[in-house]
Amino acid sequence: MKIYLWIIGTLFLLAIHLPAKAKSGGTKENTLVFTSDQGDLRIQLCTDGMFRVTKSKDKTFAVDETWMVAKYSFDKVDYQQLKDGNIDIVKTTKLSIAIQPNPWRIQVKDHKGQVLYNEIDSKVVGEPSNECTMQPDEHFFGFGERMDQLDQRGRKVHLNVELGSGVKPAVGGKDILRANYCPVPWFISNKGYGIFFHTANPTDWDMGWTKKDSYLYSANGGELDYYFILGPAVETMLQGYQTLTGHCPMMPRSAYGLHVGSYSGGTWKHEESTSDQYPIDLVHRLRMEKIPFDLLWLDSTWRIFNKRFGNGGCCFEFRSNFKNPQAMIDSIYANHVDMFGLHIRAIVDDGGKDNMLFQNALKTGYVLYPQADCEGVVNFFDEKAADWWWKNGAMRVAKMGVKFVKTDCGGALRFPPETVFEKGFTADQLHNLFPIPYAKVPYEKFQAYNNQRGFNHTREGYAGIQRYPFIWAGDWGSEWQWFEPVIRGGLNIGLSGVGYWSHCMGGFEQYSPHDTDLYVRWCQFGMFSPVSILFGMDHPRYHEPWTYGKEAMEIFIKYDNLRYSLIPYIYSNAYNMYKTSRPLMTPLLYDWMDDELTYRISDQFMFGKSLMICPVVNKGALSRPVYFPGGKWIDFWTGERIDGRQNKSFLTPPDLMPIFIREGAIVPKQPVTQYLTGTAPQEITLLVYPSGESSYNLYEDDGRSLDYQKGICGISTIHSSLIGTQWTLTIGKPQGAFVPSRHTYHVEAYMDIKPQNVTVNGSILGEDFWNWDEDLKLLKINTNVDNRSDIILKVQ
Repeated sequence: MKIYLWIIGTLFLLAIHLPAKAKSGGTKENTLVFTSDQGDLRIQLCTDGMFRVTKSKDKTFAVDETWMVAKYSFDKVDYQQLKDGNIDIVKTTKLSIAIQPNPWRIQVKDHKGQVLYNEIDSKVVGEPSNECTMQPDEHFFGFGERMDQLDQRGRKVHLNVELGSGVKPAVGGKDILRANYCPVPWFISNKGYGIFFHTANPTDWDMGWTKKDSYLYSANGGELDYYFILGPAVETMLQGYQTLTGHCPMMPRSAYGLHVGSYSGGTWKHEESTSDQYPIDLVHRLRMEKIPFDLLWLDSTWRIFNKRFGNGGCCFEFRSNFKNPQAMIDSIYANHVDMFGLHIRAIVDDGGKDNMLFQNALKTGYVLYPQADCEGVVNFFDEKAADWWWKNGAMRVAKMGVKFVKTDCGGALRFPPETVFEKGFTADQLHNLFPIPYAKVPYEKFQAYNNQRGFNHTREGYAGIQRYPFIWAGDWGSEWQWFEPVIRGGLNIGLSGVGYWSHCMGGFEQYSPHDTDLYVRWCQFGMFSPVSILFGMDHPRYHEPWTYGKEAMEIFIKYDNLRYSLIPYIYSNAYNMYKTSRPLMTPLLYDWMDDELTYRISDQFMFGKSLMICPVVNKGALSRPVYFPGGKWIDFWTGERIDGRQNKSFLTPPDLMPIFIREGAIVPKQPVTQYLTGTAPQEITLLVYPSGESSYNLYEDDGRSLDYQKGICGISTIHSSLIGTQWTLTIGKPQGAFVPSRHTYHVEAYMDIKPQNVTVNGSILGEDFWNWDEDLKLLKINTNVDNRSDIILKVQ
């Protein structure tokens, strides 16, 4: 029987063929094409748990693009091909894919025979779509930087790069609940699978809005092309998605510190107030007040605004108020700012008398998009145009010491809908793809020029933008109504593969008198975002901490210091994100998907694997409730022990944002520094909540080069084991080609009872080297051993 099935399967494989215009798009051995009178269907197996489906209406398949998907070629996947009547079945070790023709429909089962995904209708003509069975308890997450909800079950979602369509809100120019700065056509189901709709067209997702038992996703054109990615863990699905679209690279180490933006003393309509002295004075004040920071950029008013494009154009020339910009940049670097950047636009313009950047771009005939609604848009898709932009525009400031740019307004590229392009893209597709090359070009150009890791600061994005970090949430106002939705945006974008994300702490646009309470609460949250940026257009304060009073500045510094003390933890988790795809900032559902109570919690999140952050999102709140998922927790501030699966309320005076430590946590810390370059820490503190067996990898590298991509790093494995009343902490010396600087270890561990004795590498420590905090039930130990040898610490 097996031989018979093998012969039939072989004959079937020999019978199928790829159409003349088709491209396999991956390893040929993994590609299966099925034919019918309604067109062809192609299955491409990527792994035993991930595959691509392309449905063709005319027996041809589009050429593979490389802006969204970075990987098409995969190793050979072992599979079986069977027949059940008119249904074809493809089986791997993890999945069974049933293909039913006329119309083409797919059903996917796991290895246990459980139906995960089931198409009940499919269309490939006009607006390609799939309608699928929605299970009674199925929920959906992702879709990019959505600020409306975490769980999209029962809702409609429109994805297209834009500020957000719909009714204009009463306050502000755009509705945050329809925001679409960075849409990603991708969702995660709590049933253990993800769908990536591989299209650059605007898409619509009816996730149970119209029908209670089905969902439908569609595009306004193009092919019906999607990937199915098996979980069941969220991390597994994100790894599959990033295998396709690219992983989050490491940023320069200094970029994990605080970023400060400035309008140089004059925001829009106050440009005459700008000067090159203002940024120098700002840096001096920040250093004088001992406010740690590492990056500074100047926003739009640094440059000349030409009459042709106004503030929307970029000539890469400082306005005349900047008498000596080179001296300004030199002074900024002399005060230990590691990276200095400038705000730009995708539209080039002429500058002063001798700067004819726009006119010269026109003469080349290939730099600009002549069909665009704005004639000065640079064709970043074209390599020659990108080179011209770099040599004639960006190099004007790069040679002065500018190390990155803020690529604003990535949704600027628009064309008449009837336009046809030689690259095979429609106007709608190019509009959504444009943010990717717009970020990619400066990211890679500055990376090569500075001989260090690339870095870029951008607003719009689409699938694949995570390759060129980072995204910030856009220009939301300084009012409470925008605060919590911004947090949701960060959680959703993390679930959509974009790990480096930020926002303007305190809000950006000012529509009402400043609110110190909002500023403080937003900044507390901002210090526990993947990237922390301080910036606002509220002339003339620009969110500078001292302008909000002494208490507010002290609170700001408290949380800024806390971030800087946690740099070893943040940096190690960043490397973990690069390797495993786990975002730095995750909603509770990421780790507790089996707990439906987490599906709608968007004002709490995990920062790394060990810290739960609970921002205060209500004005004047004296307390806030917190939900604790399964397991045990410790209050970071008081040491209180808390059982999971319960709600509990906590006091929230202005200087306190609730933070909780997860059982089993190992959190490396360092002494607070004013900047991250220069001297390495001489001591690392390990904050531990012992519980059973747990481990942590402390990651170290040079902080600047691309060597980490070659595996050149130092990793110290730390293992905690609590058995009864005996606790053992093993700290391995660094392994790897990179040798970290010498440092000792200090240990702080939450214990239920005061220990009787402590040994390090077999030697009993006297009580001069350890002490017990009875209030916090916290044991503090100076090991007096550095990272040049293994350390075994035992506590009884």
